[in-house]
Amino acid sequence: MTVVFAITFGLLSAAGVLVVLRLARGPRTLDRILALDVLLVLIIAGVAVGIASSQRGFNTALLITVALLAFVGSIAAIRLVERWEEYQ
Repeated sequence: MTVVFAITFGLLSAAGVLVVLRLARGPRTLDRILALDVLLVLIIAGVAVGIASSQRGFNTALLITVALLAFVGSIAAIRLVERWEEYQ
């Protein structure tokens, strides 16, 4: 089972590198917001895999809280960008 966790961590890390490249390149603000949202999802997935590999479930409330904050933050940022582009 540890091989599966190692492969999963490797794939999540590779996806994280690609997302960071998209975050740096852009070209628009909405692309960067989406890349940041995907990066947060990858971090949450990595923590979930870490919890599963250690077989301890005490951080599940933390995962749910971080996922909710990521969702609310993304929605707020998208609305802010829409209003900012509307006035220009």
